[in-house]
Amino acid sequence: MTIFEALHKPGGVLVYGIPEFRLPKAIVEAEVDYLMKLGVKIETNTVIGRLKTVDELFAEGYHAVYIAVGAGAPVFMNIPGENLSGIYSANEYLTRSNLMKAYRFPEYDTPIVRGKQVVVIGGGNVAMDSVRTALRLGAEKATIIYRRTEVEMPARIEEVHHAREEGVQFQLLTNPVEYIGNKDGWVTGVRCQRMELGEPDESGRRRPVPVQGSEFVIPADTVVVAVGTMANPIVPATTPGLETNLRGYIVTKDASGRTSREGVYAGGDIVTGSATVILAMGAGRQAARAIHEYLSR
Repeated sequence: MTIFEALHKPGGVLVYGIPEFRLPKAIVEAEVDYLMKLGVKIETNTVIGRLKTVDELFAEGYHAVYIAVGAGAPVFMNIPGENLSGIYSANEYLTRSNLMKAYRFPEYDTPIVRGKQVVVIGGGNVAMDSVRTALRLGAEKATIIYRRTEVEMPARIEEVHHAREEGVQFQLLTNPVEYIGNKDGWVTGVRCQRMELGEPDESGRRRPVPVQGSEFVIPADTVVVAVGTMANPIVPATTPGLETNLRGYIVTKDASGRTSREGVYAGGDIVTGSATVILAMGAGRQAARAIHEYLSR
């Protein structure tokens, strides 16, 4: 069995996405070491869909393929000023901080802006990880901007609680409308608009409605956008006959992870959209059982 990892270190989101203070990297390394002792081969720096395709893996002699590439393509808000320096996707910000060990500065002098006034846009667990990481990188003020109230926040209650305990500021019922920059092209602030809650939308949560004439500016030298992710199209686009839905996620036939391609299985965020590590692990276990049955025919 072989695991193909796109980055230079195995572990996926457990290594590059979840901060050290929430999941020590030594724990993940122990799990990876255990897999290798079982005989699992891990090939890093291998982007499937670029260096090799799924069809090429079958041609090399593999009899089944499990796709667990996640949904790590960043989503931005498409508002004016988004190309200013100092604006990161949460994926890039956390990857630089975690996988490249910025949290151990100055032992590792990772190239990342250590902002003094950091704004994180979003209300999920990734937003909480980002804003708490900013504090650990030396931010004097770290602020969450979220367009609904705390009640509607998708982040776990514990994560919000820990963020408040550590001094994170919350600008709720607030929506960014523009990034402001200086003559050198660096972000200096976020122009925002106050919101109020209207009728529920398709998610069941009350829709935020702009309050006219309520614009104001929050100073910022670093902005992290944590408003969600989407499916990376590299693997589906290079795998003929692999069915995807309108949002680019792989369609599976049942809980086993079977796809429209014979011998190809998929699970985790690339099937469900952004979810949790626990659900992805469960999908992997179900697929492993199904693949074992498939190969035992």
